[in-house]
Amino acid sequence: MGRPKRIALGGYVYHVLNRANGRLRIFRKQGDFQAFEQILGEGIERFEMRICGYCLMGNHWHLLLWPRRNSDLSVFMRWITLTHVQRFHSSHGTVGIGHLYQGRYKSFPVQDNSYYLTVMRYIESNPLRAGLVKNAADWPWSSFAARNDRESQFPLSDGPVILPSNWSELVHRTIDHRRLETIKNSINRCSPLGDKEWTRTTAVKMNLESTLRQKGRPRNST
Repeated sequence: MGRPKRIALGGYVYHVLNRANGRLRIFRKQGDFQAFEQILGEGIERFEMRICGYCLMGNHWHLLLWPRRNSDLSVFMRWITLTHVQRFHSSHGTVGIGHLYQGRYKSFPVQDNSYYLTVMRYIESNPLRAGLVKNAADWPWSSFAARNDRESQFPLSDGPVILPSNWSELVHRTIDHRRLETIKNSINRCSPLGDKEWTRTTAVKMNLESTLRQKGRPRNST
C-alpha cells in the first residue's frame, strides 16, 4: 500500500526538505546557491509563498514555509523543484544523465509555538552541526545570515512566532538530543511536530494518521 495522499492546508507552517540523488552535491559553487535562491525569489512572487527560514547545504536544503491557502505548498514546491532541475541540468550540461533529487520532497506541519522555534534553530544551525563554520552567520546561504545583514534575493517572512532577542545565542547552543530525535522522526515519517493534542488533531485534518502509528506488525491480542 502506498502513502496516503498528503493534504497541505493553508495557515500551517511546514518544514520542507530534499536531498540530492545518491547524496551528490547539487550546490557545487557559489553560482549554484545563488541560482536556487533566485528560484525561491521567483516562486515567492508567483505563488505568494511566505518563507520563514531556510538553509542550503551542499547536497540538500531545508525550507520553513508558511502557505496562505490550501494546496499552495504542493503547487509551490512542484514549481520550485521542476524549475531547479531544469536549470541545473542546463547550466551543468547534464540533461538526460539522471535524477537530480533522490525523490519527492519531504514535509511535515509544525505547531506555531516553541516547536516552531526549535525547528528554526535546527534549520539555521545546520552548518554548525556539520562543522562547516563556527559562527552561523558565516554560512551565507541561510536565513540566519540573511537576518544578519547578508544581502538576500528575497524577503523573509517574520513567521507566526517572533524570534526572541537572544536568537543568535539559541542558534549557537546545542539542541537537546531528545528534541533532535523528535525532529528526525518527523522528517523520516512526515508526521506533524507539536504537542500531543495538536499533533493528533492535525494528523486527522491532513490525513496523516498513519505517520503516527508505530512501525511493524500489530500485536496479536489472542
